Amino acid sequence: MYRTSMADADPLRVGITGVGAFLPDRVVASDRLRRQVSRSSGLSLPDGIFERVTGIVTRRAAGPGEYASTLAVAAARNALATAGLDPLDIDLLVFASASRDMVEPATAHIVQAELGSRAHALDVTNACNSFVNGIDTARAMILAGRARRALVVTGETPSRAVRLDPPDPAAFRDGFAGYTFGDAGAAVVLEAVERGGILDVDGETHSEHWRAGGIPGGGSRHPRGDEHSYFRGDGSELREVFEKVGTSVLDRVRHRTGMEWTDFRHVLVHQVTVPYLERFVEITGVPADRLVVTVGELGNVASASLGIQLDRVHRGLRSGDRVLFVGLGGGVSIMTMVWEQA
Repeated sequence: MYRTSMADADPLRVGITGVGAFLPDRVVASDRLRRQVSRSSGLSLPDGIFERVTGIVTRRAAGPGEYASTLAVAAARNALATAGLDPLDIDLLVFASASRDMVEPATAHIVQAELGSRAHALDVTNACNSFVNGIDTARAMILAGRARRALVVTGETPSRAVRLDPPDPAAFRDGFAGYTFGDAGAAVVLEAVERGGILDVDGETHSEHWRAGGIPGGGSRHPRGDEHSYFRGDGSELREVFEKVGTSVLDRVRHRTGMEWTDFRHVLVHQVTVPYLERFVEITGVPADRLVVTVGELGNVASASLGIQLDRVHRGLRSGDRVLFVGLGGGVSIMTMVWEQA
């Protein structure tokens, strides 16, 4: 468990001054995906199974020649444009994603080379919490005087880890969570602000659940083999962990900051499926009208989820508006962040 708040932080405030997102052009409807899986696997899948179980109607998928870095670069350019900055104005670039172009080097270098930046570049990865972790890391470096202005980017391509030809019903069930995935990019610019900014960060980790889901290939355990390159996992276990401990993290935030749900203009929460989001509202009491719902249209876009939501509401925010970020990532980790528009 860790937390930081403005009550015990340095007087310097770090805020979000630019926001950007990017979606690939290719749209994949749930029924099209069902037909593709059925045709490739030989399994007879009921009509509407994906939409009925997940509430997801469509999702985006990166096309040929599009990679995690491609989506991140496009989102980064949009974020820099909203902040009125050039890539050379950035002195820290953090690629924070569950996806990457390759094991080595860090995808941040590929993003930086394409942007034309000369910043210190590094990757941060923590499943679907990667983007929030990246923002927290960049904020800490600015507060420590190690950077003046940071660009945090994510490019998520989890659709590349979906098994379209499961050999049997057991494999289909094991990889079912993958059929919720969509691809997207998101980015934010962080720098010192005179008011507002990131007011509070909290997190809790329950690593005993690290086996609940993931992509086992590409590391030293399974360096090669297609069987290890597909996502597999138990979505119900992740949900149970959040229901057991996630509400206490949210209660701590409200107690520590003195804020109620109505004090937040928006509550941005990582979105896996529509039923999961409805369950989140039920157990937390967050008013549904504070949410920015994207999952039915875009699916589970991993760590890009919160950035996409922020991009959709950013232009409508006024000075003093507060936004609560709620992240849930495999591993398992839970994160919250309170940000106030300067």
